[in-house]
Amino acid sequence: MRPLSEQTVLITGATDGLGRALALDLAGRGMTVLAHGRDEERLQALLAELGPEARTYRADLSSLAEVRAMAEAVEADVDRLDVLVSNAGIGRDVPGGPERQESADGLELRFAVNYLAGYLLTRELLPLLRAAGEARIVNVSSAAQMPIDFDDVQLLDGYSGTRAYSQSKLAQIVSTVDLAEELQGTGVTVNALHPATFMPTKIVATPTSTIEEGVEATARLVVDPDLAGVTGRYFDGLRETRAHEQAYDPEARRRLRQLSDELVG
Repeated sequence: MRPLSEQTVLITGATDGLGRALALDLAGRGMTVLAHGRDEERLQALLAELGPEARTYRADLSSLAEVRAMAEAVEADVDRLDVLVSNAGIGRDVPGGPERQESADGLELRFAVNYLAGYLLTRELLPLLRAAGEARIVNVSSAAQMPIDFDDVQLLDGYSGTRAYSQSKLAQIVSTVDLAEELQGTGVTVNALHPATFMPTKIVATPTSTIEEGVEATARLVVDPDLAGVTGRYFDGLRETRAHEQAYDPEARRRLRQLSDELVG
């Protein structure tokens, strides 16, 4: 890969928590950071810290139209993308209470934001990633994983925030394994990780680890030269491990890919 000072990284969910700390860390290493967030004021505050080469993109990832618009904005600004970090997400509990909620497109909210938005953004930006020659996709997932119920992905029956969150996070990993196989030989790698357990972010009530731990684990997948060519893997912090078995089921991967393509149109 190119020297870090010549690389461009896009981070979703970059205005607070792990995303913000990661953006500052990677900018400090010399990378040009493209930062996504939902709040323009927070984006401008972050931009002031990232330096003159950085760019910001405001989008609500619960809207597929806004995801597409952000991808178009990125494509207008850069001719290649060395790293995409899909970090944005919502936890088990969201504003509005524990009841099932839907996205702007009428989809179960956590599946839409935590998984489908990243799936669409990655697909839209693949030409820029391929243009880099060697590029990395890093999906920030979770150790909280529950199997995808293809008969009720929208969780209309037996809904719970924990189930919704855990299904969306496993979907990220299933898609990671699937896309890694698709991109073999292209120079683009894709991996997923659980950065750290209960970091002090807005979606965690009682932290048990530090943001720094999460940054170290995530940044490693972005910059470590020893991981060049490593793809389709799942990491728990700094340790490679196995995700839920559904992630390695070819039929589950096929069904999720087909469903995702249908949902994003």
